[in-house]
Amino acid sequence: MTERMVIVGGDAAGMSAASQARRIRNPDELEIVAFERGHFTSYSACGIPYWVGGRVEGPDGLIARSPEEHRRRGIDLRMRTEVTELDPGRQRVRIVEREHGEQARWVDYDHLVLATGARPVRPRLPGIDAEGVYGVQTLDDGQALIDALESGEHGRDGTRRAVVVGAGYIGVEMAEALVERGYRVTVVDRGPQPMSTLDPDMGALVYEAMCGMGIETVRGAAVTGILTDEAGRARGVSTGDAEYPADVVVLGLGVRPETELARRAGLPLGPSGGLLTDLAMRVRGQENIWAGGDCVEVLNLVSGRTQHVALGTHANKHGQVIGTNVAGDPEGAATFPGVVGTAVSKVCDLEIARTGLLERQARAVGLQFETVLIESTTRAGYYPGTRPMHVKMLAERRSGRLLGAQIVGRENAGKRVDIAAVALHAGMTVEQMTALDLGYAPPFSPVWDPILVAARKAAAAVREARGG
Repeated sequence: MTERMVIVGGDAAGMSAASQARRIRNPDELEIVAFERGHFTSYSACGIPYWVGGRVEGPDGLIARSPEEHRRRGIDLRMRTEVTELDPGRQRVRIVEREHGEQARWVDYDHLVLATGARPVRPRLPGIDAEGVYGVQTLDDGQALIDALESGEHGRDGTRRAVVVGAGYIGVEMAEALVERGYRVTVVDRGPQPMSTLDPDMGALVYEAMCGMGIETVRGAAVTGILTDEAGRARGVSTGDAEYPADVVVLGLGVRPETELARRAGLPLGPSGGLLTDLAMRVRGQENIWAGGDCVEVLNLVSGRTQHVALGTHANKHGQVIGTNVAGDPEGAATFPGVVGTAVSKVCDLEIARTGLLERQARAVGLQFETVLIESTTRAGYYPGTRPMHVKMLAERRSGRLLGAQIVGRENAGKRVDIAAVALHAGMTVEQMTALDLGYAPPFSPVWDPILVAARKAAAAVREARGG
């Protein structure tokens, strides 16, 4: 008898699950039906800032696989179809086909995959829905912003101005995109330093660099409203005690798990609102409901707690695991053990990276630790093009285990965080890290790579803290 796998969401996790399941089982054994409420599927949302900035082609260039390609591979993908209700007890979902008369009906399933993604944080502020205020979560969002930037309707006194609300990953990437578009950019953030995913001392380095690039960065300022003109179009933002003019306002406040359907169905959610699953990506307490991507919480292997991490890399891995397990791969079940919290970004020529725990996260789980901060260079000091970089490292005081690393530097700095990420996965101590056999040549690093310099300093701090 043919089973039916129903997928809610047609992006990374959902379509990876569908593709993997189809590789293992043919249509006579497993029918795969996927519902996507938007206009696009299997696309890179992470690439939208670079599309807006003109560095990459879009939107087609950001699409990994079109609906037609999925259908040719035996997946019944239905676009502009929204799932409005889950009924786990009767194993069915309620759908509405938005382009066919809005008629609702129920679809039964044997296996349900929730890949509903995340929604942008959009605070309820006066003027937030005004024309000229843009988010950057979907390809439709990106196209709308590009159309506005290219319309020629912006600009006062010969100067084009943009305000970005939020200084996290999305905010700094959009600041770069707008600078590349020729805008004078102001970033407004309520935090004491940009990039709350870094410790404040490392965020201060980002602040200094952004100011040096001509990006006005306003710290400790909560936006209280969007200012509008007589026509109701955004003309700036207010923080209560100041106003910042803008021809365009971009929201870069991050995302939250899109789990309203799951919540209404009584499925288990974690502290950040993401779905809770086991290592096989099966929703806890459910036999035939699976979840992956930006709508779930995952285990942090360093802290031992769950957290929400919205990254396409994890979403694709979740989908692979789900597809393998739904299809019943004869080679055995698949698992997703967790993450160490690795992320990398850039604003203009400044690279920003982190992995593992921040100081506040380590304290929150009761860890005692030592921290070190070193300044080094990306290449040998005498080699042309060498640039400065800072590395911060956290090590557990008792064991010397690496807990986290952060990097702020120029070209060729950011991806060094992968060394620390591998060390975290392996449970290495900072002392063990000092013996890592890393590649060296003057065009690529100093004799002592900055990661190793930080590890040596951290190992010395641990020894001193132990009294020896």
